[in-house]
Amino acid sequence: MTNSELIKQLRERTGAGILDCKKALEANGGDVEKAIEELRKKGLATAAKKAGRIAAEGVVDSYIHGNGRIGVLVEVNIETDFAAKNEEFRSFVKDIAMQIAASKPEYIDREDVPASVLEKEKEIIRAQSQKEGKPDNVIEKMLAGRLEKFYKEACLLEQPWIRDPALTIRQLLTDRIAKIGENINIRRFVRFERGEGIARREENFAEEVKKQING
Repeated sequence: MTNSELIKQLRERTGAGILDCKKALEANGGDVEKAIEELRKKGLATAAKKAGRIAAEGVVDSYIHGNGRIGVLVEVNIETDFAAKNEEFRSFVKDIAMQIAASKPEYIDREDVPASVLEKEKEIIRAQSQKEGKPDNVIEKMLAGRLEKFYKEACLLEQPWIRDPALTIRQLLTDRIAKIGENINIRRFVRFERGEGIARREENFAEEVKKQING
C-alpha cells in the first residue's frame, strides 16, 4: 500500500487532517494501528482542554426502530449553533441514538448511578459470591470486577460502540470533540420499548437493532 493510500485510510478511520496523518504514520513506521493510537491520544489531550467549555447549543434527535417498537430521544449539546449543523456532529448524534436503542443504557456516566443502586448491586454480588462459598477477601476483589462489568452495561459512555466494539462511546465522543473542535456533551436521553413492563412473549428487540445497524 502506498503512503498516500495509508494516509487516506488513516483519515477515513480517524477523521484527522492530512498533515497529522502523515506525521503519525512517519512516527510509527507506516503502522496504521499505531498511528491511530497516537492520534487518539492527541485527541484525548485536545478533548480534555475543551471539556470545561460551555456547550449550550446542539440538537434533540430521535431514532425509531421496527415500525415503532423502539424509540429514542436524545439531547446532545455543542458550543455553537454553526457546529450543531455540522454533518459530522449530526451523524454522531444519530449514532448515539441508535446506540441507546440497541444497548439499553440506564445512565450516561458512572457518576450518574445513584448510590442506592450501587449498594443494591453490591448486595446482590456479595450474596451470590457467599452462596458460591467465596472467602471475604476474594469477594471484595470480585466486587470491583463485577461493578466494572455493571458500569459497562448500564452506562452509555462505558459501553462498546455497536459499530466498532474496539471503541467505547467515551472514546468515540473524544474523537468527535477533537475532529469538530468544540466541546460536546451527551446531556440526556429517554428510551421507550413498546409493551415494556407488560407481561408478553419475550422478544429481543435490542439484538434486532444491533443486527440491522451492523448490516
